[in-house]
Amino acid sequence: MRNLLCLVLLLFSAEIRGFDLYIEEFPDAADLGQVMDELEPHIKERIKRSLTFGDDGIQAPSKDSISLYSYKVESTITSHFVNTMIQSKVVNTAPHSQSLSFDIQIPKGAFINNFTMNVNGITFSGSIKERSEARGLYAKARARGKSAGILRTNSLDMENFKADLNVPGGTKVQFEIHYQEALQRKLGVYEHVLYLQPGRIAKHFEVDIYILEPEGISTVNVVKSVADKFSNLIKVDKSDKKAHISFRPTVDDQRECPTCPTTAVDGRLSVKYDVNREKASQLQVFNGYFLHFVAPENQPPLPKNILFVIDVSGSMWGIKMKQTVEAMKAILDDLRPDDQFGIVDFNHNIRCWKDELVYATPTEKDGAKKYVQNIQAIGGTNINEALLRAMFILKEANDHKLLEPNSVSLIVLVSDGDPTVGELKLSKILKNVKTNNRDEFSLHSLGIGFDVDYDFLEKLAQENHGLAQRIFGNQDTAAQLKEFYKKVSTPLLKDIIIQYPTSGISDVTKSRFHHYFGGDEIVVAGKVDTDQTSKVESFIEATSAGDTQFLLDTVAEVEALNEFFAESKRAFPDFAKQYWAQLTINQLLAERSLAATAESKRTLTHKIMQLSITHHLVTPFTSLLIESEDGKERMLADPPNVIKGACCQTTLVTKPPPSVHTLPPKPTLPPPEPPVSKESKGGATETMTPCKNGKTPTPTCVDTDPHFIINLPISQTDVCFNVDAQAGNMLNLLTDTELGIAINGKIVTAKKAKDGKLNTYFGTFGMYFRQLDMKIEVSTDKITLKDASYTRVMRWSESSSLAYKRLTVSVKKESNITITVDDNMTFLIILHRVWKNHPVNVDFLGLYFPSSHSFSDGAHGLIGQFMKEPEVSVYDVRAGTDPEKPIATMNVKGNKLTVTRGMQKEYQHNHLLGTKVTCWFVHNNGKGFIDGHYRDYTVPQLYSFFKRS
Repeated sequence: MRNLLCLVLLLFSAEIRGFDLYIEEFPDAADLGQVMDELEPHIKERIKRSLTFGDDGIQAPSKDSISLYSYKVESTITSHFVNTMIQSKVVNTAPHSQSLSFDIQIPKGAFINNFTMNVNGITFSGSIKERSEARGLYAKARARGKSAGILRTNSLDMENFKADLNVPGGTKVQFEIHYQEALQRKLGVYEHVLYLQPGRIAKHFEVDIYILEPEGISTVNVVKSVADKFSNLIKVDKSDKKAHISFRPTVDDQRECPTCPTTAVDGRLSVKYDVNREKASQLQVFNGYFLHFVAPENQPPLPKNILFVIDVSGSMWGIKMKQTVEAMKAILDDLRPDDQFGIVDFNHNIRCWKDELVYATPTEKDGAKKYVQNIQAIGGTNINEALLRAMFILKEANDHKLLEPNSVSLIVLVSDGDPTVGELKLSKILKNVKTNNRDEFSLHSLGIGFDVDYDFLEKLAQENHGLAQRIFGNQDTAAQLKEFYKKVSTPLLKDIIIQYPTSGISDVTKSRFHHYFGGDEIVVAGKVDTDQTSKVESFIEATSAGDTQFLLDTVAEVEALNEFFAESKRAFPDFAKQYWAQLTINQLLAERSLAATAESKRTLTHKIMQLSITHHLVTPFTSLLIESEDGKERMLADPPNVIKGACCQTTLVTKPPPSVHTLPPKPTLPPPEPPVSKESKGGATETMTPCKNGKTPTPTCVDTDPHFIINLPISQTDVCFNVDAQAGNMLNLLTDTELGIAINGKIVTAKKAKDGKLNTYFGTFGMYFRQLDMKIEVSTDKITLKDASYTRVMRWSESSSLAYKRLTVSVKKESNITITVDDNMTFLIILHRVWKNHPVNVDFLGLYFPSSHSFSDGAHGLIGQFMKEPEVSVYDVRAGTDPEKPIATMNVKGNKLTVTRGMQKEYQHNHLLGTKVTCWFVHNNGKGFIDGHYRDYTVPQLYSFFKRS
């Protein structure tokens, strides 16, 4: 079976969030075949005869003998809470085993709450468990030949759920997933997005979206690509409080062309709608919960004082800078006359268009546009000083009474990278901003590109009452920037306090808000004890334009909606309960990310976990355990980790998925600091900056005799190869001339041959960081750090750590060393000790690399060449001479190679016994997979840069 190994990016994380996988055992493709063999002969024959579904014998055409019988999607939106079901029925019509996949994109804000699978009458159903409990149960009865996982994609607002299984010919499979989402009102509408990607033509194709809104529906529109292609097939029926959108293409409707066997259905179906806004405050009570929606649209806007803080460092050069300038010019045009604004642009220096805020008159806006047009991207990144300068300008204006009464002050930061000049510690930057802010204004963060440290920007916004958004470089950057500005361009209220004086109200979610922007919506939820009260009352107090206070009372009877929902067959009865749960969990997650102590984090983690299990939601602290009815086979799906990182996945017979890594600092360096050394009893921690989120990521590394493991997240696979070098050879592992990094290894051999083979290992590593003028030599005897004026020797015999310049080196006694550059690029070196008098073996080292995102596209070397991932495809998996090791064909770099499925070990997570990693093994010293021959990577000195011929 082809194994699922997924990239994480990171995201997008959230906002990210991420994982990493390990294949702990090779999925045996024959397992389902064995199940089939145990069936009665007449049942097997009946299955063979039923390769086509239905009585008419029609089956949708397919080039790979996998037929899609039906594809069904049903979403029910009740008071802008969505409950979605996606079901797919497929059959392997081939006489041989094939891999079947169920690959679904879901909105990133949605929570998966169930998944079921039926394989020839054997049902697998899902349940939500605490992660460690789920993993314990899964370890006892793993489903073989099947996998499931959740993957954060590089998409702007989607992530994947994927289930794979290898099934014999004639097997029928039904997949079904359920997820729930609380829709957020943005720019005046709610948007529900379905990604329709059946992958093939379906005999029966049905999409139904039911909308039920007690306040009444004002508008409904269907947009996006699928709607464009099939506008005549999408039907919209709307009444006062209900709407139904349906899409039922026939087999011929789905074809890309009249004779094509492929489907044209591939894209998003987006429904945008809004409800009647006769009341600014709407209270809904149902089944023991209340939902309070606040959207006062008919208010004059508050004046705003806005400072744009724009990164103009060298990494913004090109299309990013051009589109940022384009967006800024449009945004400046949109400023209102009573708005005050300013522009701070920064690289290693800080510049201001003007030293004070100015009113948005036509003359000032024209001057600002000319200034922006002439910005040139060059130099380093000094985020800390730029933000402090922006805050100083705002505070000076406030102290001198230059700001309009009741105006709203905000900073919009636009950046694509990490700080490289001035203050480099992200935690210190966060502290500096928070200290200087004192809740006087909001800070909004826009991160451009996939490699930006979105976690940092998101936390910066969260701590300062702002919004964060990742601006993806694969889409129109200017359009995304302008859309974000629209969200914060019209402040209508500030300092909002909502109270619920009624008795019997409890567990109320956040009810104080810094501001409200037009087109948005404030949502508060809570529990109602209907034995204590027959109504729910709210009182809203806020600051509005002018010198007036915004005051509003709202009252709702607890039984007011009972009749409406009783008559609505499609209503989701638990909408209020689940809405409250999702809102509470999201707020607890945000609170946890800002928690100052480990104890408070543990308390919040426990609350989130309990709510997740009670309300059956997959969150960062729960897993979806999928098991057969008899409990003998189990699959495990973990969620993307929103606590740290951006892109993610988990799979079944695997470990957790990859997280996004930030780029290393740009070349501009601060002056060197004096060395600071300390001896520590605890020594170096055993965890490095992970290349993927989760507990056990698959690393890119070289270890043992020397085995190279290359993780290829885009191709979703791991590739291994060995080299048979000679004693004393020095091989370049990584050369990054742009970042000034060279890493080489020196070969040592075993004391004598074993089984006719003399094993070789890396006994010494040399690391040269040119920008820091620092050389590090790590051998099995000692660790030496030196520059032009300083030399320090660290011993394996004691735990110690050293901070010097921008390096942190930590040694754990007789175990490992971590070398960290700028807090975001970490190398791990494992020490393998053997018995001193061993007749054959010698001490050696293993080297584990940080994420590929840490290096430039020009990186090379035996490992460095894969930091920019080549296009790799593996296909035609077939039996090899060893039944335990199938072979396949790999296409890479224009070469067609025969590769073998095998097992290697990495020691990052278990230094003593190692962890098994399943990979495709390339023979003949990696020939065809690496550029040239391994001998081409020989270098003359331990700190030499590799020069490509």
